[in-house]
Amino acid sequence: MNINNSNKKVNVAAHLANMAIEQPYKKAVVCSSGKDKNGNATYTHLTFRQLQRESDCLAHGLLASGIRRGTRTILMVKPGLEFFALTFALFKVGAVPVVVDPGMGIKRMLNCLSESKASALIGIPPAHILRTLYPKFFKTIKIAVTVGKKRFWNGMTFQDIRRTPWKSFPIAETRRDDIAAILFTTGSTGPAKGVVYTHGIFDAQVCSIRDHFNIQPGEIDLPTFPLFALFDPALGMTAVIPDMDPTRPAKVNPNNIIEAVLRHGVTNMFASPALLNRVGRYGKDNRIKLPSLKRVISAGAPALPSILECFSTMLNKETEIFPGYGATEAMPVAAIGSHTVLSKTRQLSEKGFGICVGHVIEGVKARIISISDDPILEWSEELLLPNGEIGEIVVQGNLVTKSYFQRPADDRLGKIKHGGMFWHRMGDLGWFDNEKRLWFCGRKGHRVTTAKETLFTIPCEAIFNNHPDVFRSALVGVGAAGEQKPVICIELEKPSARKNRNNLVEELSTLAKGNAMTAKIGAFLFHKSFPVDIRHNSKIFREKLARWAKKKIR
Repeated sequence: MNINNSNKKVNVAAHLANMAIEQPYKKAVVCSSGKDKNGNATYTHLTFRQLQRESDCLAHGLLASGIRRGTRTILMVKPGLEFFALTFALFKVGAVPVVVDPGMGIKRMLNCLSESKASALIGIPPAHILRTLYPKFFKTIKIAVTVGKKRFWNGMTFQDIRRTPWKSFPIAETRRDDIAAILFTTGSTGPAKGVVYTHGIFDAQVCSIRDHFNIQPGEIDLPTFPLFALFDPALGMTAVIPDMDPTRPAKVNPNNIIEAVLRHGVTNMFASPALLNRVGRYGKDNRIKLPSLKRVISAGAPALPSILECFSTMLNKETEIFPGYGATEAMPVAAIGSHTVLSKTRQLSEKGFGICVGHVIEGVKARIISISDDPILEWSEELLLPNGEIGEIVVQGNLVTKSYFQRPADDRLGKIKHGGMFWHRMGDLGWFDNEKRLWFCGRKGHRVTTAKETLFTIPCEAIFNNHPDVFRSALVGVGAAGEQKPVICIELEKPSARKNRNNLVEELSTLAKGNAMTAKIGAFLFHKSFPVDIRHNSKIFREKLARWAKKKIR
């Protein structure tokens, strides 16, 4: 694929159109619709042909309402049939959906919505209540559509948009570099930023996911994160949307996930490590098997080997879990199978080597450069570090996003120009081994710098995660950078696992002294439940823990 072929006509909605021809009567989207009188789950669905036609009707209606090519449109609709149909309708028109994670909190969400400078809003009633209560954040909105019951606010309804009888809609002839969507990061490790996705990037992601994981049309997916569900119709997979709150995967009811897999014969599942941990523990304890699954893809945070091992008890021996590595700005970058993790890399991870995320996916380049918190304006080979040395991970490829929406300062910090191309700085630290496997060592902003050394979160935490009473640990620094005091925060496996904390501290101190990397760590704090990101419930909010630790360490 030619990375500079910006004039090529590409529209991600064309994938759906192709699938509507190839497998018209195959279910495209299956959604939970409640329970019957006996308490059993009920579902509703659209076939690929129905989804294609429904999105055609909506595209005509959107165009008539004034939403056209290039119109930035805030989309705040729950995962369901309307969400899929509206998203593909927007793509067909050439409009630009703006997607913000509702779990990030009202204040942060409103700032993101305002920053997008959108001129249209399609949303459920709570979204329009926000528009009414906080009008200054929606000053640019000229077109409003309510999905659900419209109350006292102005605008049209979903039924108004959908009123047009079906006739084929000509997909907008967008080009590879035309903006397809703006997806906001959660801001779990910094300010939430709008990532600019082009039609070419979406197309590259679809091809990369399909080829790397050998996904075949006709497969059935259980995507527990709504944005990943959008890839399914383009991949020819049936998307089964489970009965769960997508902003709280760590609190999911395991029965709802297991029931959906068994009921629909799910072959592929996407889930965060937090969801895998909760469902895996339940499944192991109850000896549940999920024989239809061919693969499980995990992302959002490092998946600890113990989580992979636990969830694997539910799978066929040949079925693997693939912890993926990437970010909103570049996804996927690398992946590794659980068989390799549990048989080869786990022992090294537990000794503090970091988390192996596998080989870089075909079509993506990744390099390790010297760690810096400053902008790097131009690429130089002198930035590169040799294999085995921890540095900053940078990536390049067709599926790597080129910019943030109207954030030039973040572009300078996050991108490195290299001729007519660029490298994206992942904000992560890692290293390559001699087998060209990438190892993840934590976020750059989470490293702890003392007067004598630099400590990296993932390698250090692994030493303490080996203790049977430790559910997870988190390294934080107290004090100014360069003079920080390293502190290990501990979340116990069970609240009552150890009543005698002094004995546990002694055991943790012994573990620390047994490894040169952690030998100088002597401060341990116990936290009831770590704060985590709102998207995957897996990334530890070490910034919050650091502020908490500062109050505890005098």
